[in-house]
Amino acid sequence: MRRRTRARETAMKTLYMLDTGGESALDEKEAFLAGESEDEEERSFAERLVDGVMEHRAQIDEAISKVADNWAMDRMATVDRNVLRMATFELLHCEDIPPKVSINEAIDIGKRYSTHNSGAFINGILDRIKRDAGQ
Repeated sequence: MRRRTRARETAMKTLYMLDTGGESALDEKEAFLAGESEDEEERSFAERLVDGVMEHRAQIDEAISKVADNWAMDRMATVDRNVLRMATFELLHCEDIPPKVSINEAIDIGKRYSTHNSGAFINGILDRIKRDAGQ
């Protein structure tokens, strides 16, 4: 498995922990990231994704909600919601990452950690966000 793929999985797990653990999970974020990977480059990319999602969360959630017809953020599976947040951050704020890579990685992570329907759900939403962003 490639470094960035592992980093994205670590970021998704961290975002999941922060999403379900509330404020108390913020104290554990650094230790969790360090425990998930000994590779500095991998950990640094995961941290970039987590910090970016946290910093831009309101904008990211708004972009997802805008295109997620009939799906409130709190009704989405927690894994799907956080995969979408991570990939949306990449689409909107990481010009160094091709949109196709962000979307394909998100689909794969959704399939691996959520339901077999997650891939299509994630793909549909991210494709619309990409289109709305003019990419």
